[in-house]
Amino acid sequence: MPELIVPVGLVCGIDEAGRGPLAGPVVAAAVILDPERPIAGLNDSKKLSEKKRDALAEIIRERALAWAVAEATVEEIDRLNILQATMLAMQRAVAALQVKAESALVDGNRCPKLDIPCEAVVKGDGKIASIAAASILAKTVRDAGMLVLHAQYPQYGFDRHMGYPTAAHFAALEAHGASAVHRRSFGPVARQLSLL
Repeated sequence: MPELIVPVGLVCGIDEAGRGPLAGPVVAAAVILDPERPIAGLNDSKKLSEKKRDALAEIIRERALAWAVAEATVEEIDRLNILQATMLAMQRAVAALQVKAESALVDGNRCPKLDIPCEAVVKGDGKIASIAAASILAKTVRDAGMLVLHAQYPQYGFDRHMGYPTAAHFAALEAHGASAVHRRSFGPVARQLSLL
């Protein structure tokens, strides 16, 4: 397990989940960790098992100085494009923090427009503890939301692929067409709609 850097001061880590899927919202989280209450086992959410992610998400909520999760809807993704919708979700997460951050570190190579200094860190979710924590919260909240959508649209198998473009998801799209929660601006969905 890598030794992640814990930023000093009121620095929020920001990450998102759900840029690549064909359905559902994009979710972002912002986390300010408490250096006095370290959390063992933080890592990029994609490198953790679902069980480990869920357990860590609980600990993050208990021990972080502040945390917030926000989303941009499918409608916003289609209207703005996925990059701008992701930035919007990140802005909403930072704005919702109970403690005002002094600066931000964001996973990736682009920063949302914030009223505090912000630095992008490529592969930050595997380097910076607060970004890893944000990646875990964003992923667990998004997955839980996709299970709710699965209950509404069971024919698509959202409980298995979480809306990502898998062979099973493509087959379901072909069989059932696009649902209200599919991203119409995404190529595979747009192509499917054009065939109807």
